[in-house]
This record gives sequence, structure tokens and C-alpha cells, in this order.
Amino acid sequence: MNLKQLEYFVHVAELGSFSKAAVVLDIAQPALSRQVRSLETELRQQLFLRNGRGVALTDAGKRLFDHSVAVLQLMAHAREDLGASRDEPVGRVTIGLPPSIGRQLTLPLIDRFKKQLPAARLAIVEGLSTHIVEWVTTGRIDIGMVYNPEAQAGLEITPLLQEALGLVSRAARGKRKPAAPPLPMKELSRYPLIVPERVHAMRRLLETQAALAGIKLDIAWEVSSVPSIIDLVCAGYGHAVLTASGVAASARSGELVVRRLTDPAPVSVLCLAVSAHKRPTPLALHAMRLLTELVRGLPA
Repeated sequence: MNLKQLEYFVHVAELGSFSKAAVVLDIAQPALSRQVRSLETELRQQLFLRNGRGVALTDAGKRLFDHSVAVLQLMAHAREDLGASRDEPVGRVTIGLPPSIGRQLTLPLIDRFKKQLPAARLAIVEGLSTHIVEWVTTGRIDIGMVYNPEAQAGLEITPLLQEALGLVSRAARGKRKPAAPPLPMKELSRYPLIVPERVHAMRRLLETQAALAGIKLDIAWEVSSVPSIIDLVCAGYGHAVLTASGVAASARSGELVVRRLTDPAPVSVLCLAVSAHKRPTPLALHAMRLLTELVRGLPA
């Protein structure tokens, strides 16, 4: 087993196809197939199931994939750490952002990265907070921004921003939006809600706070996409519970009214998450400082 075989294996697994991986890697497909077969022979395991649409990982392949990603990530970190100069970090850093904060941070982050770190490369991926936590702990990404993460031994968490939750409703058409008064949590049960699926950090936070307050929520619709939830609210299908920044990131914020929840006042916490088992490279440290500055500079 060698690093090249692991790299080839990971590309095939991620793309789900030998032909696509061969194009990306710029090698002949037969040569790629031989490398993967050699890996399977050495491990005495079938790593892929071949089908008409491409390939899928076997159970053994899934286990090797997690190990391979971690090994390749460690090698990349070693190269970057040893090759970095004191005043100009180099290499590649991968950052995971939830979609709501990604719409606000991606452009300014890339702008600052280009100006401050011209010799480095940046990759940004979006996903739910639960997925981002998994990607950080398995080494698939270097830095994650996550909402309300649970404490884990393998994760270092730094809170950056607290945001109050509010009831989001459709504004009356043709009328000036009045100042929206706060809404006591006990009244939330009167509103049919459009909420994300249970793995979404906002959904877990809302249900936990409602349970502590003895409130039974009226869940009308479950939709995983926040932009789609906002579209449904604007169409009159119900209400949502989101942060003000989540609403402000939408192009339809002018059609909505947000009432801050009180008694109790649930708060969503945006955190910076990195692996507790790996020393961050100079580039990762610089990227973490950039993220912290951008988050703390967001409008209140």
C-alpha cells in the first residue's frame, strides 16, 4: 500500500467512477484500475461494487476511505507545515460553512484570502453543522463553522457569535412593516411552523427549548433548505423560527417580519471548530483569524 494508491482510491470513491477519476488524475483508466486492483489484492478485500452507473464503496471500502482521507490530510499538513515561511503561509486549507452563514462570509473571505495569502489555496464546502462536525473530526476539512455543536473529545470549539431566534412571518402586502414586538415562547404553539429536518442544528435547538418550556410545537412542514423555508413562509404556508442573520441573507427579507422569542429567549451560537488531535498549520491559524474577524464584524 502506498500514498499514490490511496490517492487514486479516494478520487474514485469521491467521483463514483473510474473514468471520471482517470480524467481528473490525468492517467489512463486501465492504469488506474490496476492500482486499485493491486490495493484490493493486498488488503484481501473488495473495495468497490461495480454497477451500470459507476462504482459504490463496499463496507470495507468505506472504512478504508475514512483512513485514507485522514492519511492524505496528514501528509498535506506535514508538507504545508514544513514548507511554510514565517511571514507567508502556503498550502491549502479547506473550510466548511453552513449555507446560511456561507452566503454572508464566502465572498469577503475569498477577497481577504486573495489579498493576504496570495501563495495559498482555499477550498470552501457547505453543509449542515452535523455534517461539518463529522468532516472536521475525520480530517476531510481543516476548519468548520458550526451552530450549537455538542461537546466532543476530538473537537476544539470556540464560540464566536450569539444570535437570538425569532418567529418569521409573511409581512402584510402593500403596508409598511410595523415594528415587530417580541413573542413569548408560550405563544409559539399557536403558529404552524415550517422547520428543517431533525438533524439540523436549528431544529434541535428549537425543540430542546420548547421541551424545557413545556411547549408543544405545531410542525406543519419539514423542509431541509432554509431558502425553501423562506419561500414557503412568503407563500403563506406557515411560519419559521430563524435567526435575524438567516433572514437577512435571503433576497426576500423585505417580505418578512421577525419577532424575537422571549421568556425564555433561545439563542443560537455560531462556533469555530477544529480537530483536537491535530496541530493547525500556519495557514490554518491565519484562516481561523480571518474567519473570526469576519464573523465578529457581521451586522448585529
